[in-house]
Amino acid sequence: MKFLLLAGGRAASAPETVTATDYLKRAALAGKKIGLKDAGLVEIDERKANWLEALPKGGVLAALDERGTNASSTELAAWLRKHLDSGIPALALAIGAADGLPTPVKAAARETFAFGRATWPHMMVRVMAAEQIYRAVTILTDHPYHRV
Repeated sequence: MKFLLLAGGRAASAPETVTATDYLKRAALAGKKIGLKDAGLVEIDERKANWLEALPKGGVLAALDERGTNASSTELAAWLRKHLDSGIPALALAIGAADGLPTPVKAAARETFAFGRATWPHMMVRVMAAEQIYRAVTILTDHPYHRV
């Protein structure tokens, strides 16, 4: 399975994007033994309606939104495991830009998560989401990165 972080906005050389990409590369390397074939960040031009086109055929979409479910790192790991075991080709997590996610993206998402009740800058959420995916992979592979 491939994991995609769909991120609204265009900031390929921003430090947050570089850091998020690094975490996703780590996740892909560590996740090979559990069936994660690749992980990457896809920047979406929020002025265009290409969000859903970035999702591979047969892929599952989830969203990050302030009204979503607050999940612990171990709950996110279980969510990732469920999708790894399901045989889907791709799993994507969408992060809106400054104005949030478009309504059609929210409607297409099977699940919606939040990082607490606070409002976070969308560029920081890239890093937070990528780190949580890496953390989920380390939980699933019994790596000591995640300490309880």
